[in-house]
Amino acid sequence: MASEMAPRDASPLAVVLGLLHADAPGQITGAPQDWPRWAVLLPHVLAATGHLGTVPAPEAAAGPDAAWLLDRAAAYLRVHARLADARPLAERALAMAEAAYGPDHPAVAIRLSNLALILRDLGRPQDARPRAERALAIGEAAYGPDHPDVATRLSNLAQILQDLGRPQDARPRAERALAIDEAAYGPDHPDVATDLNNLATILYDLGLPQDARPRAERALAIDEAAYGPDHPNVATRLNNLALILQDLGRPQDARPLAERALAITEAAYGPGHPTVATCLNNLALILQDLGLPQDARPLAERALAITEAAYGPGHPDVAILRKNLAQILRSLGDDR
Repeated sequence: MASEMAPRDASPLAVVLGLLHADAPGQITGAPQDWPRWAVLLPHVLAATGHLGTVPAPEAAAGPDAAWLLDRAAAYLRVHARLADARPLAERALAMAEAAYGPDHPAVAIRLSNLALILRDLGRPQDARPRAERALAIGEAAYGPDHPDVATRLSNLAQILQDLGRPQDARPRAERALAIDEAAYGPDHPDVATDLNNLATILYDLGLPQDARPRAERALAIDEAAYGPDHPNVATRLNNLALILQDLGRPQDARPLAERALAITEAAYGPGHPTVATCLNNLALILQDLGLPQDARPLAERALAITEAAYGPGHPDVAILRKNLAQILRSLGDDR
């Protein structure tokens, strides 16, 4: 069988970038089994892409591979909360994709969408929104309104609108994403679980925990069946279901779910990751509702310390965690 070879006149850099592209796992979010490979490849990807522009005109041959590698490197850094490092890589990947394909290509939509998610994590949903909207417009023009890629863009935009305090605008987009993915994949696909989870959090924000709960429970069941009980996606579903149960006045049922989510997340990401801080904060609030502020306090303090270290003191999540800790301290008679 003939193998696909680099053209004989391809630059050495183009060959290296092609080989890295062939070796690097494409799925990063929700794929912890591939993170060790990316940890090995990342310095090589950064070194190789760093030579672009310093050797004679390799961009035409190497541009698509370089853009893909930079985008995936940014995704890996995002998963590991290295957002300041991820953003310039994602911006460069977008610029290279636009140069290689033009402004309206589906590959450009992917780069826009991934950059939007990084900006969202940085606490800048107002900057994320136009990129997510442009990604959606490109996807709809390329594939039509009912394609799974369009569902992904809708789901990302819904989350950004939710962060902007507009859950009422997020809801129809999340519902449309769910309908598209169920039609494309069937009712038990992990992408459907993601859509259900996102819709559940929007309904929770809209003050509809009774409507959120069955969707969150279904998302959890799908992901446990797909990934097993100890996957980071399962932890996310557990965490969100715990919040919903707490809002329904059932903190005693929420606690074991939140504790399990924390254990899974610490095992997947390590003790200092912002996702661990989210789990700690949520468990602290549940313990507070259970009348255990003395147990809640160290968890809330640790959540705040992790988030400040990861994002800096000006991030919106830091303000939320400070407020939650202050509430716990007040219940303990400490008015600091």
